[in-house]
Amino acid sequence: MEGASFGAGRAGGAFDPLDFLKQPQTLLRITSWLFSIVVFGSIVNEGYVNRDNTTPELHCIYNENEGACSYGISIGIIAFFTCVFFLIVDLHFQQISSVKDRKRAVLLDLGVSGILSFLWFVAFCFLANQWQRTLSSKGVWQGADAARAAIAFSFFSILTWVGLTVKALQRYRLGTDMSLFATDQFAADPDTGYPGYPTGSGIESTETYQSPPFTETLDANPKGYQVPAY
Repeated sequence: MEGASFGAGRAGGAFDPLDFLKQPQTLLRITSWLFSIVVFGSIVNEGYVNRDNTTPELHCIYNENEGACSYGISIGIIAFFTCVFFLIVDLHFQQISSVKDRKRAVLLDLGVSGILSFLWFVAFCFLANQWQRTLSSKGVWQGADAARAAIAFSFFSILTWVGLTVKALQRYRLGTDMSLFATDQFAADPDTGYPGYPTGSGIESTETYQSPPFTETLDANPKGYQVPAY
């Protein structure tokens, strides 16, 4: 992007909601936000089942491992609020005038997206492993679809957060176009002379750097010329 600083234009520029929604990173954030809802929503609603109809006690559907359900819910909620936070940052990113603040925001996005990519990978492996070890029962059959959905969308979340990590890395490498910060300190007229020493600088000069003017004065009796006698 020409004249851009970390993927955004000059601070204070006009904001176009349609262009914002069309940006790849915005689409990835919204998609990641929806995936996180599916994961923790599936586990909260149908991830706890009883072994049979005779016992009211509920257990985690993933091999009765409470850690699996807790981890899935936790990572889903964390990803949910992280997406909301960075969507707000993206909305106001162009209004950030400081280059250092923009750089910090991009680095934070890069770091958090990379960490969440790894955490989602752990969630997918953990839930899939525990699901393979789960013994079949009536309660498990009832919540099987939700359990599989949580595993599937954990995998999809890896892809979206890796995509966000790549986009943040691209924005960081894009850096800053320093033309955004050009000033009008220098005169536009190329014929304008350089300013002299300021008053009180300790350097005094009575000479000026000007060429002597051309004159039309000619020597009345140039050397070696004699006026002829009549």
